[in-house]
Parts: sequence; C-alpha cells; structure tokens
Amino acid sequence: MTLVFKQETFRDDYRYSNSPSGIKRFPFPFAEDQYMYSVNIEPHGKGKQGSVNEFAFDVDEHYVAECIDKGITLEQDPGRYESLPHMMDAQWDFLELTMESHAQDYPDHFTLKKNGLNWNWENKPLGIKDSFVFGDCSTLPMDPFEYMGRQVQGDFVLLDQRDETLYADAGFITSQADWSLAFNIGMSWKEWHGPVPRVTELGVMDRALKYLMNLQLGSPVRRLNWTMTINPRLDTSPENYPFWGGDRNKVNKENVSDLVHLRVELQALFRLPRSNGIVFVIRCYLINLKEIATYPRWSKRLHRVLKGLHPDLIEYKGLTKFHPLAVDWLSKFDDGATIELGTQPE
Repeated sequence: MTLVFKQETFRDDYRYSNSPSGIKRFPFPFAEDQYMYSVNIEPHGKGKQGSVNEFAFDVDEHYVAECIDKGITLEQDPGRYESLPHMMDAQWDFLELTMESHAQDYPDHFTLKKNGLNWNWENKPLGIKDSFVFGDCSTLPMDPFEYMGRQVQGDFVLLDQRDETLYADAGFITSQADWSLAFNIGMSWKEWHGPVPRVTELGVMDRALKYLMNLQLGSPVRRLNWTMTINPRLDTSPENYPFWGGDRNKVNKENVSDLVHLRVELQALFRLPRSNGIVFVIRCYLINLKEIATYPRWSKRLHRVLKGLHPDLIEYKGLTKFHPLAVDWLSKFDDGATIELGTQPE
C-alpha cells in the first residue's frame, strides 16, 4: 500500500486539513447520543480495510508532517522524552514491536532486515536508513525508545508492572491533550488518572487497571478517548499553554467551524515480551466541525453529545469558553431524527 503524504503544519500557520478519504476514515467516537465515561476496551485485532484499525499502528496522510512536528517539539523541549533506568528492556521491546509492525503492514515505505542481532532498518518517507545491533544502545544514534518514537505517529508511555499496579516509567509525549510527562513520570496508575472527574465514584479506572494487569502477550486492546481543541495543534501541553491557551478566546460565530476541532485519541495497549511491561499508545486524530459536517449523521450526533455533556466534563476537557458556540453551530444540522447506534458515517 503506497500512501501520499501531505505537506502541512500543526502550529503557526496551521496548514492542515483532512482529505475526503481522511474524513471518511476518521475514528468518530460517539456510538449514541449521549456520553459518559466507560472503559470501552475491545481487542485491537485487524480491522476493516482502510480503517484506522486495519493495522496495529496506523500510518496515514499526515505521517511525515506529524513526525516533523515531533522533532520541533523535542528540539524546543527535550524533556518530552524521559525514561527511568530500569526501562531499557521495555525500550527494545518497543523498537521491535514498531519496526516489525511497520515493515509488515507498510512494505512500500518501511523495511526491516535481520541477521541475528544485526538489524537493518529503512524508513523511506523520512529518509532514514540505519544498521545496528539489537540490544546494543551504542549502535543507535539515541535511545531505542526515542529513536522509534520519532518515527511512529502518536505518543507513547511505557508502563512497568509491579506492586499490583502499573507505573508510567518512560514516555515519549509530543502531542498530549493538556497533561505533562514531566509531572506524571514515575506515577502509579491511580495517581496518573486522579484528576479525571467522577472516575473514583464510577469505578472506571479500577476496572481498567484490573483488566490491564491481566493483559496477555499477543492480545493487544484499544479504546477511543476524545476532547476538543482550537486549531489543528498536536502539542497542547501545559508547558506550552501560553502559545495555545489564548486561542480559546478567538472563537466566534463566524470561525467556530474552522477553529474548533474534535480531537480523538485511539489508545492501544500491548504487552511487551522481555520486560513484561505494557506500551500505552496514544494516537491523535484531528478534524474540525466543518469537516465533520461532511456527514450529517456525525454532525447531528455530535450536537446531541455536546448539548447533553455533563458540566464536570465540559470543564475538565477545557470546552467552557467555546462549548455554546459549537453547540449552536451544530444545531442547524440536527433535524431531531432518530440515529441508529454506531459510529459509522453515512
């Protein structure tokens, strides 16, 4: 499968858009007309051809631009990559998983050749070609986790399993939705998710932790999470809040459909073979309201979800300033007709 990669930006002039095929394959997260937290975990098996779930790691038209944006973020703040010393086995696990997956699923763009521990890797879209010894960090230009983190779309947290919980002991985070790796590194599962409203009373994170502690090698799982952001910006970190936080004040009736983006995270978790850790993959997809309105079914459903959203979630997701404008703009697409369950477009 040969992909065509777009030249675009996720900051400054925001030269970003989704092609018609990109819109159609967008992972719309709402299967019904209202939303509240649920674990909603399912097996991360091979999905429908052309969908974001077709392969273990999705590579799409934004690949090259996203990897360039990763490099810009890391140059400005090298602390977006951190790994505690005991996570080196997990780092090599991550490199192996991502290299093998990309080479197998996108052979036109990625090649991996092995001769024992001597590996040869080629990433054609990014012009990278390296030979190295698997397990020997001195043969790579940087840590294996950072090396492949720069070449795979999304963010990644390596979770160490011990003391009957999971710890976020390594991370490569350049497109997070308003949370900080520097703050969360080394935290336990409950500490990391503590700020999420109502999860304690609902028991959502307790159930998720219990499930993930029993995650089996070769049986990855996935779920969707979502928020909204202004402009197609990947890096909405607390550290860089001065560069993007004020954009919420720029939304008005005329530009709401262009500026307000639904931000969906395809979150996948894989058990790692050597370290027995887990890699938590957080892949971000962006689409503005105007592109969503390409499919009336989606615009109707999003209107109903946002209109009925719990006030705690509106505040937690940072929607307060533009929420009424988004609901009002979407309302003109909602004729009140019943929509069958499911996330698919027309």
